Amino acid sequence: MSKFVSALLGVSVLAFAASAQAEGRVISNDLSKCRSGPSTLVEISGVKASSGKIRVQSYRGTAADWLEKGRWLARVEVPARAGKMTVCVPLPEAGVYGIAVRHDVNGNGKTDLRSDGGGMSNNPSINIFNLGKPSYKKTAFSVGDAPKAISITMKYM
Repeated sequence: MSKFVSALLGVSVLAFAASAQAEGRVISNDLSKCRSGPSTLVEISGVKASSGKIRVQSYRGTAADWLEKGRWLARVEVPARAGKMTVCVPLPEAGVYGIAVRHDVNGNGKTDLRSDGGGMSNNPSINIFNLGKPSYKKTAFSVGDAPKAISITMKYM
């Protein structure tokens, strides 16, 4: 399968997850919240443009929660900055989590498959067999009682 089709499928899943009516909290990007306690400091690389918004959402690392409508825990939205960005996502307790990132390049709140991008914790490959939704097992990571740093590389068409 081509990288184009893989990326298209991945962005579609991220768009679905991002547009869900959620029960989580929308929070600010307060890097001081990642100095102690359960949290993840997400370094996002490969942001293609300084336009639109970056949305980072946390999920519990379970089959029942990962990318499911209304199951995200926290969402951080920040103005996009080309290159690298760092976002802090506080977590409710030590456990297993997954992170999904979406770049809404033109900031219209809709998914534009030709321009928007996305990424997930552990940078899983996306293909026709998983329809852009990698298993929670491929994106899950453990967090203890201290901050955990992770890196996510954005993918675009």
